[in-house]
Amino acid sequence: MHILLANNTQIPALEYGGTERVIWWLGKELVKKGHNVTYLVKEGSACDFADVLYYNPQKSISSQTPPSIDLVHMHFTTAEVLQTLSVTTIHGNPPFGKALPINSIFVSQNHAGRYGSKAFVHNGLDFSDYGDPDLDSKRTFFHFLGKAAWRIKNVQGAIEIADKAGKKLVVIGGHRLNIKMGFRFTPNLNIRFKGMVGGEEKNDILRNSKGLIFPVLWNEPFGLAIIESMYFGCPVFGTPYGSLPELVTPETGFLSDRKEDLINEVINGHYIPKKCHEHVLNNFSSEKMSGKYLEFYERVFKDENLNISPPALQKHQTEKFMPFY
Repeated sequence: MHILLANNTQIPALEYGGTERVIWWLGKELVKKGHNVTYLVKEGSACDFADVLYYNPQKSISSQTPPSIDLVHMHFTTAEVLQTLSVTTIHGNPPFGKALPINSIFVSQNHAGRYGSKAFVHNGLDFSDYGDPDLDSKRTFFHFLGKAAWRIKNVQGAIEIADKAGKKLVVIGGHRLNIKMGFRFTPNLNIRFKGMVGGEEKNDILRNSKGLIFPVLWNEPFGLAIIESMYFGCPVFGTPYGSLPELVTPETGFLSDRKEDLINEVINGHYIPKKCHEHVLNNFSSEKMSGKYLEFYERVFKDENLNISPPALQKHQTEKFMPFY
């Protein structure tokens, strides 16, 4: 099978880049399974295991699809009706009223259900990118991992939880952090902002962290930060929104919409790093992810639609942010 993986950003991810990492790992696993992969991605991209074509937003996807392609796997939405068989992974939360492609695939069961679909594939990690988790390391701080400037990720809440728990917090993600994002809670200078880091620098932070504080204020579609953190033995302390109850078990973290509950758990909770690591190994590998996608590809090849009707958000949410008591 010759598969075109299409996204409107650049690969490989030079810093964090959630979707970019996912499509890189997916393509790598598909090649391992004996398939041909071509990327249609932003100019400046490069890849050592697959061909790369540069995406031109001024042209149709169909005109940029080589004739040898059997299936196009889109990772962004387009109004274009493609001339080749296709599926589309939805990575975000499209707004109410937007109809999605009939062969849309979501990234968690909760994500799919909110759009009236049952088609989903959990993201998976290429463990070779992360190396030894050093589960016996001496852990001295907690971390937040996400776009710090994006209010729905709630870095302010993470800072407040750590500060009131008397714990050090390292903030990873984003290019800026200011007083409106939470520094007003930190007179003791226990917060360190590392900005947008990736590779071994990020891995080393997670390797020495006691846990991820992740009190998001929206329905998180998946949350790559969650499984990355658990891979390194970090339990997750977060809000019970979107995919989180699906990814985080009682052995691997604690979820609550109440700040006080999360503060108490950060102080008093006891989790075994090995349990967190094994949970990811068993459930969130890129090999497993690629196998699930191949099952959906086969269904499309059999002329089966992945959804009964074009998926769309089932319930209009009037509040921009989920409650955080």
